Amino acid sequence: MKILLSKPGLDGHDVGVKVLAHGLIEAGHQVVYSGLRKSIEDIVQKAINYNVDMVGLSILSGTHLIIAKKMNDVIKENDLEIPWIVGGNIPNNDVKTLEELGATKAFATSTKVEDVIHYFMDMNETQSQ
Repeated sequence: MKILLSKPGLDGHDVGVKVLAHGLIEAGHQVVYSGLRKSIEDIVQKAINYNVDMVGLSILSGTHLIIAKKMNDVIKENDLEIPWIVGGNIPNNDVKTLEELGATKAFATSTKVEDVIHYFMDMNETQSQ
């Protein structure tokens, strides 16, 4: 899979997403990292330009619900059917809401990197069948 990992909004903490990127690369995935402080429009355009299979948003700022709604809106505006996930500082109580807002999967704060990598591996197997 080719995965775009991104840091939307003003959040400047990217150690976690970089650790995830290295884990995904070691698991055999292609990873494109957009860098810090990207708008949702920039992220969606980069997903289009790189023809990625999945977008992962890392949000630590507490704005995950607002950003998820915007992500869903911009994806629909561009007539895309690209799956996207969200992780970072996500309270357990917000996981279901994020998925209702359009995220294919939301990972709560306590999620281990290995669990996210296994999720991508399962997604890859499902797509190849």
